[in-house]
Amino acid sequence: MIKALILDLDNTIYPVSSIGNELFEPLLQLLEESKPQIADEKIKQIKAEIMRRAWQKVADDFDLSAELKQTGTELLRELTYDKPMQTFADYKEVKLIDLAKFLVTMGFTNMQQSKVEQLNITNDFTEIHINDPELTKDTKKEVFQDIMLKYTFKPQEILVIGDDPESEIKAALDLGIPTVLYDRNSSYAQQKADHRISNFKELPKVIEQYA
Repeated sequence: MIKALILDLDNTIYPVSSIGNELFEPLLQLLEESKPQIADEKIKQIKAEIMRRAWQKVADDFDLSAELKQTGTELLRELTYDKPMQTFADYKEVKLIDLAKFLVTMGFTNMQQSKVEQLNITNDFTEIHINDPELTKDTKKEVFQDIMLKYTFKPQEILVIGDDPESEIKAALDLGIPTVLYDRNSSYAQQKADHRISNFKELPKVIEQYA
C-alpha cells in the first residue's frame, strides 16, 4: 500500500518555461558573451538543458570551463523569483490525494525556496527538501533514503513522481521505489519508469494498483 508521495518541483509541479527566460536572464547573457568560444548550437542546447536540470550538472555535461561554471554559479547563487507563479492546472489533483507528500528538488536554495513561496505550495507537503549542490554532495537518492529511514517507509510504500528519467526516477528505481514519469508532452518514446502519466488525473489509478 502506498503511504507517501515524493514529488519533484521543476517541470512536475509547474513549467519552468513560464519563468525561465526571465529568471535565467543573467546566465543566458553570460552564455551569449561566451561566443565564439562556444558554438551557437551548443549554447542553444545548454539553454534548453538549464530549463530542466541543475546548472552544475549541465556545465559538467557540456564540458564548460571551470571559470565559466564558477561565474555562472555565482550569478545563480543569490537569484530569486519574486513574481506570481502558477502550477500546472492538473496539480490540483495531487492536492486531493490523502497521503503524506514530500517535495524533493535540486537547485540553489534561495532560488528553489522562492519558487515554492510564489507557488504557495508550502502547506501541501509534510517536508520540503532542497538539494543544493553547493551545500551537499547528497543526491536525490540519499534524500529518498533519509525520508524512508525517518518515517520507516518501505520502498514499496512510496511513489516517486517526476519528469526526469535520469534524476528522481533513476534514483528511486535504484532503491526499488515505484516510479511515475510525469510526461505531459510524450517526450519519451520508451518506458523510463514503472508508470507514465500525462495528467495527474491518472495518478489515483496508479496508486490503486498498490492497494
